[in-house]
Amino acid sequence: MSPSASVQAPTSKKKQSLMPSAPLRRRLRAHGHALNALVRIGKDGITPGVVRQLTQILFDHELCKIKLEAECPIDRFAAAEHIAEQPGMNIVQILGRTILVYKRHPQNPRFEGSHAKTETAPTRASTRPKAVGRRTAAD
Repeated sequence: MSPSASVQAPTSKKKQSLMPSAPLRRRLRAHGHALNALVRIGKDGITPGVVRQLTQILFDHELCKIKLEAECPIDRFAAAEHIAEQPGMNIVQILGRTILVYKRHPQNPRFEGSHAKTETAPTRASTRPKAVGRRTAAD
């Protein structure tokens, strides 16, 4: 089997919009879970002002949640596709009417490179308290 044969094209619309790197996407989804939506798209849809605002937020934070309001005229997948067309913007996750977007910072990336290795979340095993003075059956 050739290396190109093992790579399959995404089949669903949701998967087509997502960024390709699975480990990075997993890390970004974990960080994005606690974020509040900083951009809300309403009845006017995605306007140039919304794109400018999103660009500035991504420059400041690298990761941003977008909420599509109920009166938004476009579909969530169409909105994600439109956002992904912007230079450097990647769709991390589409969950309900919420889209998580990532754009790597040009000088100081938080989630990629050597800096990301030092900021990894603690594993479950390392956060457990150690058992002290366990009793045995002989006690």
